[in-house]
This record gives sequence, C-alpha cells and structure tokens, in this order.
Amino acid sequence: MPQRNMPRSAAVYGIDIGKNIFHVVGLGSDGTVVQKVRFRRDTLLQFFERATPAVVGMESCAGSQWIARKIQALGHRVRLIPAQFVKPYVKSNKSDIIDAEAIAEAATRPTMRFAAIKSEEQADLQALHRVRDQMIGTRTRLINQMRAFCLEYGIALRQGAGLFKLDLPQTLEDLSNGLSGAMRKLLTDLFNDLRQLEQRIADVTREIEAIANREDVARRLMTIPGIGALGATALLAAVGNGRQFQKARDLAAWLGLVPREYSTGGKQKLLGISKRGNRYVRKLLVHGARSCFRHLDRTRDRLGNWLDGLQARMHPNKAVVALAAKMARIVWVVLTKPGALYERRDPAFA
Repeated sequence: MPQRNMPRSAAVYGIDIGKNIFHVVGLGSDGTVVQKVRFRRDTLLQFFERATPAVVGMESCAGSQWIARKIQALGHRVRLIPAQFVKPYVKSNKSDIIDAEAIAEAATRPTMRFAAIKSEEQADLQALHRVRDQMIGTRTRLINQMRAFCLEYGIALRQGAGLFKLDLPQTLEDLSNGLSGAMRKLLTDLFNDLRQLEQRIADVTREIEAIANREDVARRLMTIPGIGALGATALLAAVGNGRQFQKARDLAAWLGLVPREYSTGGKQKLLGISKRGNRYVRKLLVHGARSCFRHLDRTRDRLGNWLDGLQARMHPNKAVVALAAKMARIVWVVLTKPGALYERRDPAFA
C-alpha cells in the first residue's frame, strides 16, 4: 500500500476521479511530483481534511461538483478544468496516475480556463431543467411514433403537436378508418401516456416558474426582452453570478454565440458561430431572440433602432443570433451589477 502521510511541501494536487477509486498526485512549489496515492471514496475527504491548504485540480465531469464543494469547504482552492484542456498535459501512455499528474500540472497554468463550482441550489435547478428537457424530447418521440403507426394504416394526421392531440381522439373514435383492434388499443394507451407526460411537464414548468418569481436575480433577468422564467433560471443554474467571466463578450463566447475564427499568415477569417458551451441555454436564448425579433415593439425599446439596422444588412437568421449574443452580454451586466436590470427607453415618457 502507498504511504499516506501528508507531505508538507505539496502545493498543488491533481485528482483523477472515478466511481469508487480516486488517484491523487501532489506537486511541490517547484512543480516536481512529491506524492502519488490512491484512495477510495470514503477516505478521499479524510486525506484533504488533514492536508495543508493547497490548490486542488480535477476534471469537470460527473460527480466533480460535489467533491469540489466538499474539498473547498475544507479550506482548499479548487479548480475544475474541462477535460479537453487537460489532454495536452498527458505524457506518454495513459493511466490514472498520469491523468492525475496532468490535471495537477494544468491547474498551475496562469492562462488555464476553469469551470465554475455550482452551489447545491444551482445543481437542483439545473436538474429540473434537464428533466424537463428530457421529458419534452420523450413527448416528441412519442408523438412521432404514434403518427408513424397511423401512417401504416393510411391515416395521415396534421402536422404539429396541438393538431395531433385534436386529431388522434377523433381517429380512435372513427371505427370505419381501418385501424385494427390491437392498434386502436395500443394507440389509446400511448395517448394516455402522452397526457400523463404533459401533466408532468406542466408540473415541472410551474415549479421552475415559482423559483423564478422568488429569486430577485431571476426577476431582474426577466426584464431583458426575450428572456422568461425558463431562460432566467437556466442562466442562473449554468452561470451563477457570472463573475467567472471577465467581460460580457466572454459569456457570449462561452455560450457559442460568437463567430469561430480561423486566421493564419496575418489573414483573419471569421466563420459561423462556434456552438460551444451549454447548448440548452444557447437554444433558449436563440428562441427568445427569435420571439423578440418578431414581436418586440421597436418604437418603444432601446433595441429597436439597432434591430432595424441589423435587419437591413443581413439575413434574419443571422440577425436573430446577433440579438441572442447581445442578450447574453446584457445578462452578464445584470448578473454582475447588484440591482441592475434592463430599462426600456420609452419615447412617450422621455
């Protein structure tokens, strides 16, 4: 068994996370390896409880947020690193100890980008959004499956979830449409499943809206055009207070709403948006921007003139994404400035 006495010279620790086994590598202040040790889940925290406060790095993955909160509470500085940024530091063949050493080395780099540590409230809120999104996907698959079953009997139902829910009961009641008894029973059962699923979606949506109405920051985010209860709470769950970003554009870039760049030889080339980061939050912002683009009263809002100029010189889809990027920048200001909110400029009260 490896020696588990804590070396005082360790300044940085890298943890390779597993389900039950964790490998830890300690680096001295000069970057040399001073400790290599393996722990089970029940002894990992005991190790860091006895350790001198140091920098602790680990990959941002499933289970890392809980460990990060626990180790941070013991007085250490925890740094969560995206896995793709650790890979360049892996030397030679891959093993758990080599991964832990690479994580420790990556955690020392001054230009490294780290993921924010989420609170328990953020984790709970994000779980609600993940479950709701998963149920919406299940609802779509269920509707498509029932529609396909009907097509096998020559019955083409109208497009759209709302029209489908109107047409299917009429189809089931029509005994002359050629549906077999077994298929009619199966579709009835699936339609009941759809109703129960929609009820569950509505319950989770109401729970998210109640959280948005309680939280002051969420209410301030909802003053931004195109951001409602879903968007505001999703941003809070993913971004927190936003202080991990140095400027507003960093948040837009983290959400993948800025152009990709491929420049060489002094020639700059900008491509489409990068689509990095949290695709769920990006989707909500783009949908909100599309709604705002179509329905915003441009004569009474400060974004009106900007949107008019944007629409005059580019395709509407590009203008929608540009608006989503601007919304992300406004979000950063609201998150990082206490009491800040979006104020519409109304000429009638100027």
